[in-house]
Amino acid sequence: RRALLGAVCSAAQAALAVAMEGELAKVPNRGDPATRARARLRAVGTGYLRFAWAEPGLFRAAFSASEDLRDAASPARAGEGGLTPFQILAAALDGLVEAGVLPRERRPGAEFLAWSAAHGLAMLLIDGPLRGLDPVQARDVGRRLLDMVEQGL
Repeated sequence: RRALLGAVCSAAQAALAVAMEGELAKVPNRGDPATRARARLRAVGTGYLRFAWAEPGLFRAAFSASEDLRDAASPARAGEGGLTPFQILAAALDGLVEAGVLPRERRPGAEFLAWSAAHGLAMLLIDGPLRGLDPVQARDVGRRLLDMVEQGL
């Protein structure tokens, strides 16, 4: 049973990574580095939230059998680009540092803050009191959350 749950969890996280990669692929590779870095972080969050909304069962399964953070780097949980959802988020945050948007001293642990915010909203939308929001309201709340994460980092 544990092995099966682990396999389902890994497949669901890989699907989540692919969704996040899909949003990242929409970010134009032009413009100033700071704007691109911000757009990449927003794309990561958008992909995460859209996946949760569109695939709530898979989203729940993605986190059903994770023992600890070491699982977040498992190659079995990676998308087509070879990174897991957690690694995709970390890369976007590293991009903010490289572009001069996020001060280097504020980078350690930033993935936990961004992940917690996005995951909390996702769970409220699919299983909590926000599940009754219509798609437009849910999208607007998601946008505001991503604004808050970016400004708060």
